[in-house]
Amino acid sequence: MITIIEAITKKQQKEFIDFPLQLYKGNPYYTPPLYMDEKKIFRKDFVYNDMCDTVNYNAYKDGKMAGRITGILQRAANEKTGKKQVRFGHFDVIEDEEVAHKLLQAVEDWAQRQGMDEVIGPLGYSDLEREGLLIEGFDYPATFEETYNYPYYQRFVENYGYQKDVDWTGSRLRVPKDYDGEVDKLAAFVMKRYNLHLGTARNTNEFLKKYADGIFELLDKSYELLYGTVPFTEGMKKMMIDNFRLVIDVKNVAVILDENDKMICFGLAFPAIADAVRPSGGRLTPITLIRLLKALKKPKVIDLCLIGVDPEWLNRGVSVIISAEMMKMLKNVEYAETNANLEENYAIQNQWKRFDEQKIKRRRCYIKTLT
Repeated sequence: MITIIEAITKKQQKEFIDFPLQLYKGNPYYTPPLYMDEKKIFRKDFVYNDMCDTVNYNAYKDGKMAGRITGILQRAANEKTGKKQVRFGHFDVIEDEEVAHKLLQAVEDWAQRQGMDEVIGPLGYSDLEREGLLIEGFDYPATFEETYNYPYYQRFVENYGYQKDVDWTGSRLRVPKDYDGEVDKLAAFVMKRYNLHLGTARNTNEFLKKYADGIFELLDKSYELLYGTVPFTEGMKKMMIDNFRLVIDVKNVAVILDENDKMICFGLAFPAIADAVRPSGGRLTPITLIRLLKALKKPKVIDLCLIGVDPEWLNRGVSVIISAEMMKMLKNVEYAETNANLEENYAIQNQWKRFDEQKIKRRRCYIKTLT
């Protein structure tokens, strides 16, 4: 017997949060989010409550937890696109197709009660959240910014009438073995031609004080037309800055300014912390904190998290400056991982052609029209 229940009580909410930790226990590729961050989704002051209506469901089979799913009515996204969509996210399920279909149906029923006519996902509350269903690359560990799922998820979702909406790819980047410094020369040429210069900061706090506002402004401008994005609220900005303080190292950032010190381009890479948080299930135990400090101080891998270019500068070659700065970052680590890049974002896909690129992952967002 399969039962779908909204996670309302403390016990049900804990089961919702704990379920993937049980489902992927011992799996070397699954990377949990921070446990304390997952708990925040049930708080009244959750940062996305001012722009989203949400519902969280647990699935039980014969009285035992068997799956979970979230329905998200992202009002800001619908206002931006003019569509009437509900997102599904936090989708995890045992290898039982009937359980998966009942979870998806619960979100579809909820969407129709909200007057919506499409369901898309997996997506989070904004583009800052984990997104997409992994369909290739199951034998590679997820970065801290990525979700992971078993291969059977794709079959379950597609068998219930969901079709591809967009794909993201993920790559590992290294400095080419035959690298001759040509990217550095091109970057220097572009810098001189347009009278550009690199922003500087002695430490993380100074970096955020000088450049956080410019980064958010550029993110809103450069990500406006990208899939699933919404404008930044003050709450979202504060959340990002708090996260940045933990992981930003000024050695792994690049900010390009024009002659008036206005930001036109930036790139942010963070030390990879997946290996540090995986053993504890995302809980910040004393041992986890030691692992985190070690990963932050001497990273073997970096994750490329955000790149933004002012649309007015897209066709002037400034992306080569970011590439040149990334080449420098890569000299101190084994490789960089790009996280999710939209398959049709040709600007970013072409950027990686300057590197020794290995595409290793593909994620998909699905869509279904409700009748």
